[in-house]
Amino acid sequence: MFGSPPLRVSAGRDAHRWNTFPGDRTLIVAARTVTSTVRVLETLPALLRDDARVSVVFAYDPTSAFSDGVLDLLRAAGCRTAPWEQLSHIEPDLILSASENIEVPEGDCPVLVLPHGVGFQKLVPDSRSSRERLSGVVPDSLLESGRAWLAVSHPSQEEQLLVGHPKAAGRTLLVGDPCFDELAGSGGHRAAYREALGVAEHQRLVMVSSTWGPTSLLGRHPGLLARLLARLPMDSHRVGAIVHPNVWSAHGAWQTRTLHSAALDAGLLLMPTVHAWRPALVAADVVVGDHGSVTLYGASLGKPVLLAAFGEDAVPGTAVYRLASLAPRLDVRADPLPQVEEVVRAHSAERYAEVAAQAFAEPGHALAKLRTALYDLLRLPEPPSAPPASLALPVPDPRAASVTSWQVDTGLSEDDGPAVSVHRIPAAVASEADTAPESADFFTHLACSDDERDRRLAESASVLVRRLAAPTAVAALRWTEETLAELPGSLLAASAVRGGGHLVGLRDGRVVEVSTTGPALDAGLPAAVVYACLRAGLPLHDTQVTLRLGGVREEDVLLRLRPTG
Repeated sequence: MFGSPPLRVSAGRDAHRWNTFPGDRTLIVAARTVTSTVRVLETLPALLRDDARVSVVFAYDPTSAFSDGVLDLLRAAGCRTAPWEQLSHIEPDLILSASENIEVPEGDCPVLVLPHGVGFQKLVPDSRSSRERLSGVVPDSLLESGRAWLAVSHPSQEEQLLVGHPKAAGRTLLVGDPCFDELAGSGGHRAAYREALGVAEHQRLVMVSSTWGPTSLLGRHPGLLARLLARLPMDSHRVGAIVHPNVWSAHGAWQTRTLHSAALDAGLLLMPTVHAWRPALVAADVVVGDHGSVTLYGASLGKPVLLAAFGEDAVPGTAVYRLASLAPRLDVRADPLPQVEEVVRAHSAERYAEVAAQAFAEPGHALAKLRTALYDLLRLPEPPSAPPASLALPVPDPRAASVTSWQVDTGLSEDDGPAVSVHRIPAAVASEADTAPESADFFTHLACSDDERDRRLAESASVLVRRLAAPTAVAALRWTEETLAELPGSLLAASAVRGGGHLVGLRDGRVVEVSTTGPALDAGLPAAVVYACLRAGLPLHDTQVTLRLGGVREEDVLLRLRPTG
């Protein structure tokens, strides 16, 4: 944006001629990276609510390696944006940023720097040299000027700063963490978040969190998402991912999605780069993470945590470093299912209480403290309205693609009557799965829905499933007949019928009526029961079977042959 026209309204030299609102003070928000810009956008509206005395202008600094996406974000939010080179002509009353690595013009206005993560817990590359620096610390020159103020969430962060940066003495403001306050205050909406994400009550949501860089979870294990989706049964588990905005900014959304195509086809809940990660974290049952802030937030919320990576760029003595000594490790070479089950079984809500206490002081008051600090620096009295409170997070939009093909493993037992255990994994990640050889009581088949776009998969499938329920039994029968005729390699085709029940048409012309007593099932599950019984030679008429899903759900299933003629 260098060389772009200067902003004339809100903060231009003759802005008074065009402004509608009085704007006694001018607040400049330095927008340098997506991560830091999002943190300000999520916090500032509550601080300046209904106050026309403050004009806010965003100044875009394009010098970061992670600046891609900042302008799109600002435009989507409706922010007035000035080119960075105009900043020296605006004469702001306060510069606010959640990016510490900014070059502010000379002047005497204060600079308030908010953290864009949790404290100063990571070493990052220094863009001004070939060395590394402590994330979150402004240049010494800005500290020497007496203009910089660093907002911190815990007194220990000030102590940590003084060890390596003695010029930060007296330049910190203890305000807490608004993001953590929002997360902690949104637990009552967890069921709504899970419903919006498409996570059923009986499913366990495993949320994978990766920071950026070569030591991050995705940097060290780029195939982990697909492996988790292959090893955690889809009927009892969902897998989501929160990827640091710097990954999206550095590599682009196209490459990020392309590198995880199989996982996305398998139903991965890949959170957008901004906002939606917060309710997704609240909705999670387990966090698989690394040394990033999101993992620390999850642990501090009382979530079970498995560490899949932990980089040497994490700073000793910090809360996230303490987390590493308490959280169990995920063995990425072993089956993740028993590891996930064990971390849930052995977890207690207080396991990471000391980690949270080390990271967040006086939780619940961050917005009020931050508003006081902001208005003090603007040299304005605070509004007479009550201090802002942390609001519950909004419900996220579902982001997962529909899974259209599955590898289905069925196991048959007859201890107390026939029972069929069904283990489904998306076909897109089937190569990552361990499949037991077929036996007299274990069978594997490929199932595809009628919206599968890969014709080769549909032609190879033993079971075909109608995605949407047929309006009538006649329509369901017509669909099964036509589908079996079109795809002669299949053994059976199944459709739900609107109003209840399923019809499963066999290659030999028989039709099995399937009814259940529990919540509605997608047609692939009754089809799996019929397939297992057919392969095992069990009768399909007046047969009651127990359907078992991933050890978390059981349903009674009744099979009846539909009369012919």
